Amino acid sequence: MSKRRRYSPEFKHGAVEQTRQPGVSCAQVAGELGIAANLLTRWRREADADSQQAFSGTGSPRDEELARVKRELARVKKERDFLREAATFFARESS
Repeated sequence: MSKRRRYSPEFKHGAVEQTRQPGVSCAQVAGELGIAANLLTRWRREADADSQQAFSGTGSPRDEELARVKRELARVKKERDFLREAATFFARESS
């Protein structure tokens, strides 16, 4: 499973500014930066629509809390599994 790449607002603004240079296309800039051309086009469209609010993020505090709880649950499950295996190992050793 691949992890979704995240780009900083500064990176996005810089990439969009590069596309505004005369004689430069979104595809050229995207190729140089190693990102998809349609992604850069979407960033440019978002910046053109509202340059003040562009790239501020779409996550809500509820979504962030849910992600934090999911990470904590995964960590606790790993700890539980490790302790279960350790208990089994030491139970065999004592018999």
